[in-house]
Amino acid sequence: MLFNSYIFIFVFLPVAVAGYFLLNHMRCYRGAKLFLTAMSLWFYAYFQISYLWILLCSVALNYICHLLLVRRFHVKLTAVLGILLNLGILFYFKYFDFVLENLNALFHTGFTLTGVLLPLGISFFTFQQIAFLADTAKGTVKRQELIDYALFVTFFPQLIAGPIVSHEEMLPQFEDLSQKRPVAKNIYWGLRIFVLGLAKKVLLADTFSGAVNWGFQNYMILDGLNTFFVALFYTLQLYFDFSGYCDMARGIGYLFNIRIPVNFLSPYKAANIMEFWERWHITLTRFFTRYVYIPLGGSRKGIFRTCLNVMIVFCISGIWHGAGWTFLVWGLLHGCLSVATRLWQGMRQDRCRRMDGQNVSGMPAGKSIARSLGRIFCVFLMFLFLICSWLFFRADTLAQAGYMLKNMLSFSGTHIYWELAGYFQLPEFWYPLKLFHLDTLPFADYYCMAGFIVVALILIFCCHNLYESETRSRPGIFSTCCLAVLSVWCVLSLSQVSTFLYFNF
Repeated sequence: MLFNSYIFIFVFLPVAVAGYFLLNHMRCYRGAKLFLTAMSLWFYAYFQISYLWILLCSVALNYICHLLLVRRFHVKLTAVLGILLNLGILFYFKYFDFVLENLNALFHTGFTLTGVLLPLGISFFTFQQIAFLADTAKGTVKRQELIDYALFVTFFPQLIAGPIVSHEEMLPQFEDLSQKRPVAKNIYWGLRIFVLGLAKKVLLADTFSGAVNWGFQNYMILDGLNTFFVALFYTLQLYFDFSGYCDMARGIGYLFNIRIPVNFLSPYKAANIMEFWERWHITLTRFFTRYVYIPLGGSRKGIFRTCLNVMIVFCISGIWHGAGWTFLVWGLLHGCLSVATRLWQGMRQDRCRRMDGQNVSGMPAGKSIARSLGRIFCVFLMFLFLICSWLFFRADTLAQAGYMLKNMLSFSGTHIYWELAGYFQLPEFWYPLKLFHLDTLPFADYYCMAGFIVVALILIFCCHNLYESETRSRPGIFSTCCLAVLSVWCVLSLSQVSTFLYFNF
């Protein structure tokens, strides 16, 4: 079931919220958890009912491992077997065909591909349970009831595309009796965040997606200028698609008085690759840091091991996003830039240490302005890098990504194809242009496209994100009316429902 669908907005969500609080009002707290778990399973099974048994088996097997670990039954062996079991299930459904395909190509073998469909959200709920088992093995998790564990794994706002939540974030909230009643403030903020996230997805991301799909399907006929705009459109589409999902998930959590951790924090404002990963898919970065980077030695064993560990993490991150060489190359690109940034920052720190204790607390105004301009320039360069690297993330093959990147860097072309601009001529914008006879002006076909690009860039680089606005803005009549109009606009735009991009990972 999609957040951006009529059945979810008008049937599933009202029933889930009302039923949950009604059972809590009757002090049937266990029943409320069971009800919310059942609704989450319905939410998951709505996509494909055959996926449900995979999720249920995964929950059951991990819960058995959890019980064994709590009883300290061969802790290391049980933890290793539990983690390998999770990785084995993930490997079979996500990577088995990819390995067979490459073996056939490399050794001319004739292995038959399974053709198994990738269960939605398997990467997310698998990693979440691996983290839970690892923490249980460390002794930081107490014994949990089956219903509590099942709700922790299957809670529908974060089940399909994250965030990858930890036990200390969610389990205490499900037990907090003070949060079992509806809270007007949380309902307001939940609806507000949900509607704004829905607008990002429906009005922005889905509009860019049309031009992106056409561009990647017809990449051979594009010149450098149009290839750049296709890459830019995908960069913007992915941003608003993932940001919209994270906002909608957090908004739904508010309706249940549950604070889902922030997973997206204006990542395109980052001035370097490490800052980007502190803002983009925050919980995935946290998972790799806690359970891969630090166990490998982190940055404690010298600069060579640090760089090697960083590259390993980014290779795993690339493969986690998808079974394909394009994702591995994408991860390597980010890893190489991260290593280069670390080395550069290390050289700058060494240089500062060799300076004679210069006091920078009284920095002149000129230097302060220069530093601000320097950050803006770094953000710009980082954004250009992301535009180029996302090509590998979206392309079907390395050849396609390489061709488009080479084409884009050729700087050829003098005008934008009308086929790209046509996807932005939505009726709600094009009819007013015709009404005021603006469609007869020069380049009128490109006004809507230019408007979408400008609005998107302003929202990304010049506006506060929703997490920041929670503490800065206050409910008012005007903002509430605007929110109501926006919600109606979004609902009327749901005729062409599309899935979220991160459902594929």
